[in-house]
Amino acid sequence: MSAELSGDVEMFTSSFTADQARQLSTRLSALLSQYGHLSDSYIIEFFTEDLWHTLPNSWQPVLQDLSYPQVADLLLDVKHEDRRYPSVWPLSLLAFRATAHALAFPRECRRDRGRTAGSVKPEEFLENQSQSSLLGHIFRKHVKPKKQHEIRRLGLLVKQLCEQTDCSRVVDVGSGQGHLTRFLSFGLGLSVTAIEADHNLVAMASRFDGQLLWALEKEKQKKSGSSLVSVSQSSPRHVAGWVNPKASWEAFITQLRTADCVNESPPTPSGPSKKKLRGSKRQRCSHVVQTSSSPRGSTDSDRPQDFDLTSRRQLESESCCSCVQPVCQEDVRPEENSQRDYSDFVLTGLHACGDLSATLLRHFVNCPHVRGITSVACCYMKITTRENPAPPGLVECPTPATPGQETLPSEFGYPMSSWVRGLPGHQLSYKAREGACHAVEDYVRRLREESELLRTHCYRAMLETFVRDTRPDLRRAGIQTIKKAHLLPFTEYARLGLARVGLPPELPLDPDRVEAMLKQQGRVVVYFSLALLLAPVVETLVLLDRMIYLQENGVDSQLVPLFDPNFSPRNFVLVALKTRG
Repeated sequence: MSAELSGDVEMFTSSFTADQARQLSTRLSALLSQYGHLSDSYIIEFFTEDLWHTLPNSWQPVLQDLSYPQVADLLLDVKHEDRRYPSVWPLSLLAFRATAHALAFPRECRRDRGRTAGSVKPEEFLENQSQSSLLGHIFRKHVKPKKQHEIRRLGLLVKQLCEQTDCSRVVDVGSGQGHLTRFLSFGLGLSVTAIEADHNLVAMASRFDGQLLWALEKEKQKKSGSSLVSVSQSSPRHVAGWVNPKASWEAFITQLRTADCVNESPPTPSGPSKKKLRGSKRQRCSHVVQTSSSPRGSTDSDRPQDFDLTSRRQLESESCCSCVQPVCQEDVRPEENSQRDYSDFVLTGLHACGDLSATLLRHFVNCPHVRGITSVACCYMKITTRENPAPPGLVECPTPATPGQETLPSEFGYPMSSWVRGLPGHQLSYKAREGACHAVEDYVRRLREESELLRTHCYRAMLETFVRDTRPDLRRAGIQTIKKAHLLPFTEYARLGLARVGLPPELPLDPDRVEAMLKQQGRVVVYFSLALLLAPVVETLVLLDRMIYLQENGVDSQLVPLFDPNFSPRNFVLVALKTRG
């Protein structure tokens, strides 16, 4: 299995020396300080803040008449070589583009470089758009193609790391519905403990475990002589609880020990059922361990969207994040002696949201039992910073800590390293970190296709002007996605949008003004593309800060673009291991 990934990972050595990492972080910080007005701006304020005229005067005439494919080729696509400029570009613009491309980590893994441009899905989906040809059929059930791609590649990498660290135990934090957990456990033969904050997702994971065992039992009964998939019978352990970013590593081990100490019975093989499942029934699964004192179902409010367990359609869906930040473990009073004999393990988190990724890295550094880690981050805007310790979307512990509970001094998700913390201009705004979550490859595809979806940003920016004309105090009001907005005339879009912010739907709209703003849609797209050019730069600084943090603590690491970025935009995995002693 390790040979399959040998083209992407070479013995998990550091990508940079300490000096190289520091130099790169200094250059990244300098670039973002100089062009922070781009990464910090909100495209919905394009008209209200006159964002076009904040660009250098020499940039405006050469950018305003670019076609959408030209924007993709000349600005965003780092691989495009045959650049044909319709006019002479100023050196400052050329330098900005070249520097942004040069400083950002390459987003393609080696095996995908040179692949046909515009190919959205990896080769494993060429025969069937929804089923990976490289993943056994029992691991594809309930799993979308994107997640199939991710769990197979990350699972093999975790297996390789286990072999190098001589560990057979894995802890999967933010495990969601348990898709990665099942592949690691049943497919790769590893002993897995899965921690997930959302009790509903934990119950679903347990149910899916039972269905997988049922499928295996059915295959055995066929007695065909050979199984389609080689499967280990090691059932994973599921823990419903929160990995508290303020708790010590000893508290984390105690949380894991709770799962290990329970006399669990393996999940009962169960066939697929179309009946509605009741959460109260599923919560009684014997292999689900509760480590939270919060009321059952209280974590529903932690979900970014409502999660209806009685809906089969939503039951089989999955969010972009594996984790939902969680439920405090109360009454955790770890004793030092009780932690020494705990078995070593590898820590993994697939798209661990916000501060959770940083917390896992801190546990990896401080806990002697964590021998290796694979960390795939997401939702950078939910990371805490000194300037913004409670960003929008951050979920606080729903229950207060008990007196005497051991907690750590306040630590933030960014920056983690002392070096980056000392750099002038290292601060990243909420908007800059939110922008780093955007899918550059997807937007390039829209530009090349001249998609009608490109008008959506212009529509929203136009609506903002009319909202502020009526309510100057109502800035950047949240408007839920308007279905097929790009197919609507602006007047209809505005009618729907105004109602959602509590304004009269029939508010008069000056037709001449509407027409004048619609003509500037090309400028809106160009400005958004300039900001998007910095998104990989911001992501690089966040991830490089984590690598430097590990270096400062004596650990080398490797940042691997493991997933296809056209398919899985948050495709970097930070890999590190510690030697014994």
